Amino acid sequence: MIPPVPRSPYPARLASVAAIVLGSIVAGAPAKAQNQYMDIPAEAEAKRSPAYVYANMTNAEALAELKTRGIPFKPATPPLPGVRAPIRLTGKLHGVWLHSALPPEKREDSIFEILDARLALALDDFCRILAAHDIVEVVHFTMYRPPRDEPSDAEGYRFRHPGGLAFDFGAAKKRNGQWLAIGPHWAEQIGAKTCGKRARRIENRKGRELRSIVCEAYDQRLFHYSLTPHYDAPHADHLHLELKPDTKWFVAH
Repeated sequence: MIPPVPRSPYPARLASVAAIVLGSIVAGAPAKAQNQYMDIPAEAEAKRSPAYVYANMTNAEALAELKTRGIPFKPATPPLPGVRAPIRLTGKLHGVWLHSALPPEKREDSIFEILDARLALALDDFCRILAAHDIVEVVHFTMYRPPRDEPSDAEGYRFRHPGGLAFDFGAAKKRNGQWLAIGPHWAEQIGAKTCGKRARRIENRKGRELRSIVCEAYDQRLFHYSLTPHYDAPHADHLHLELKPDTKWFVAH
């Protein structure tokens, strides 16, 4: 049975992180020294990262890569506002089943099972990490959310959840039947460091494993944003994992 996990209010509260990043760059000082939560590699290195490569693919490139990898998916129709290449996953990724908290009979047509093809590629890599931790199922709070505001660019596409480019990880089931859930197993400590030197030590074994998963993905640069219960109170019950086009830095907070 899935442990009780409160439903996330899905806040879009990344402006403060972006401000810190941009402030570091504008100041001309080493960004890592000013922001302990971020990684700014050399430009060439950043552009080789999975997150950068996936986020900047054309629709045709992303869909072709899904097919090359044999990722089970189908187009999401009709076209979804804000999403460049909307799809639905129709099977497991490396043995890991990703789905929302909705009852099974409501998932097939739910907008909350939709994501952009680019995010699916990052999640395919992420599921390799999950499979190595013996995880077979992940319950997410949301991927795509219909936009409520103006488009992020002139072509009408959005970023974050309104663009289908973010994944809110709530809980994971291991092969032995045990569940790892963010809310119950990762106590929030706003401002704490998640990965690297001087990272917070989490006493709870399940919480430590969840943190390890986040940091392995961060080390591999699978996502541009990895926001945890260390970021703010609205993220106390989930991990926010996001791709963002034209972005050459990575944040784990």
